[in-house]
Amino acid sequence: MSVDETTRDKLAASLYEAQQTGEPIGRLTLEHDLSIEDAYDVQSRLIDFHVEKGATIVGHKVGLTSEAIQEQLGVDEPDFGRLLDTMFVDGRTVPVGELVEPRVEPEVGFILDEALEAPVTYLDVLSTTRSIVPVIEVIDSRVTDWDIQIQDTIADNASSALYVTGDQTNNVEDIDLSLEGVKLYRNGTLESSGVGAAVLGHPARAVAWLVNTLDDLDEQLKQGELILSGSFTPAIDISEGDVITTEFGSIGSVTFRADGT
Repeated sequence: MSVDETTRDKLAASLYEAQQTGEPIGRLTLEHDLSIEDAYDVQSRLIDFHVEKGATIVGHKVGLTSEAIQEQLGVDEPDFGRLLDTMFVDGRTVPVGELVEPRVEPEVGFILDEALEAPVTYLDVLSTTRSIVPVIEVIDSRVTDWDIQIQDTIADNASSALYVTGDQTNNVEDIDLSLEGVKLYRNGTLESSGVGAAVLGHPARAVAWLVNTLDDLDEQLKQGELILSGSFTPAIDISEGDVITTEFGSIGSVTFRADGT
């Protein structure tokens, strides 16, 4: 660790307050020489604040899975965050008014049929997956203007905010996710499109990376967890009143309206 425990506690507290108030803070790495290890420890402390307030960890998300984003941040591997039950939007209205600078990403959610222990490959992930679901992840940065380095987004729980799942569940054996396509619409206009191969060549590879990375932290994915494997497309900004739709080629679609309340 390159930053002392008291500082890591203060950084986690500042991120938690920014989440609660919707008031962003400055880039953590401007004033602190955070290592990747420091950043994940800050993330854990941030999650502890939420758990102390009654939230429950229900899964994980993988981010930075595209080569373009990795190059932008100067890294060569993804990052991860934790999903909380309070992030799940049960319905088709998403309260973006509570967020700072929301963006959306279309993803595949993996639901595990049993716990996964490292080392694993993407084939192990596929054989252990109960089902997959279409997801829109709403990401947000509590750092002003998304002015972030890799350590900032990791500390900020991989820029997690909310997520919406589709009604359709699918057997992963019936689908080649590397070829699965998606179209992302805002207010009926096609904003972006992509395929599963954009996610480390195959979305299940992102889940395998997560399993193997968590093993270094003496953690593992549990049965029934939801794992968001990373975006098929670049993220797009959203504002109050926008209607967002993702249409996957075979696994279903998701639509929601961004509400300002």
